Amino acid sequence: MSLHRRPVRVLAMPVALAVSVLVACTPGGSEARVDPPPAPPADVAGFCAALHKELPETVAGLARTRTEPESDLTASWGGSAIVLRCGIAKPPKMLDPKQEGVHVNDVAWLLEKLDDGGFRFTTGLRLAYTEVRVDKEHATDAGMLVGLSTAIAATVPEGISSY
Repeated sequence: MSLHRRPVRVLAMPVALAVSVLVACTPGGSEARVDPPPAPPADVAGFCAALHKELPETVAGLARTRTEPESDLTASWGGSAIVLRCGIAKPPKMLDPKQEGVHVNDVAWLLEKLDDGGFRFTTGLRLAYTEVRVDKEHATDAGMLVGLSTAIAATVPEGISSY
């Protein structure tokens, strides 16, 4: 073994360690702790399972990440930056006519600003309610709902959920 190679190996170890630490810290390389909603009725769970398969791999430039526990009722992007829960019970604020909302790709969303500066978006007029929480850093544009709305429109029929 030549001596000029040994320092390269020693230097390569810290570089490899630094790269692996950076990858572990990136939003796409993390997981999110997401409590699934209580078990919804079978038809709602079926819509959520179909939605889970159609969700985009990226939202607002963030890669989809694993949720803990794994469930067809949950998904996340960028760790816990954007978290989706499908099959939630009807939010009481849906009944408030003063609540703000947006329509994106034929999906109506209830819009709620959260105390931490983030937002909660909840679908309306669909047979399964879906909630998306966005942290304040990524809550700058409702455009992040485009891909999610496309998947919801394709998998969750329009209607009024009785759940």
